[in-house]
Amino acid sequence: MFRTVLSRAYRVHAVAAAPRTALNSSNTPAFARRLYSDQPKAEGESKSEAQDAPKKDDTAKSAGADELEKAKKVIAEKDAKIKEIKDAYLRALADAENIRTRSKSEVESTKAFAIQNFAKDLLDTVDILELAVKHVPKEHLADKVANKSLVDLYEGVSMTKSNLLRTLERHGVDSFDPLDKPYDPNTTHALYQAPMPGKTPGHVFAVEKRGYTIKGRVLRPAQVGVVLDPNGN
Repeated sequence: MFRTVLSRAYRVHAVAAAPRTALNSSNTPAFARRLYSDQPKAEGESKSEAQDAPKKDDTAKSAGADELEKAKKVIAEKDAKIKEIKDAYLRALADAENIRTRSKSEVESTKAFAIQNFAKDLLDTVDILELAVKHVPKEHLADKVANKSLVDLYEGVSMTKSNLLRTLERHGVDSFDPLDKPYDPNTTHALYQAPMPGKTPGHVFAVEKRGYTIKGRVLRPAQVGVVLDPNGN
């Protein structure tokens, strides 16, 4: 029994004196490994671990900084893509609004000028009626008893002309008379020029055919005679 106790004491002493790397071997008894783990670490090992700790912290910080930079880059790319999509969306909205406005304007213009050709054809009829009324001698209209038929015809033609003009006005067709006004080549067509004493040169002194507009646009220019400047200007 004494030998057994002595043998165990020797082995404990041997374990305590053995290098740490040897004690980590799989051949080392379990109680020896437990004894090793309970012992304080050597001063060299403590210093080594203390020196390695800041390095691990620096590595972790560096890795974290890299991840942060990657995240910032991804966010910046996403923001740029969102801005690009938003700009494209706003441009599409503006284009759609322009198309809608232009289409509405074209529809309104088409409706406004749909009767342009038809109204222009009717102006010949108005001209004929005006000529008929214009060439009836005024003295014949004075005696309504003797010239009853002529007076009735005159009044009938005048009423027809007036009613036709009112119909055209309801559809946006208006007449204009440039008599005694400055000659405007945009709205009038000069058929002839003549010197007229007492008249301002460049002004209209005779209107052969009245002018007409539709919705503010010239449908037919007036046909006029213009006062000639005696100096030839």
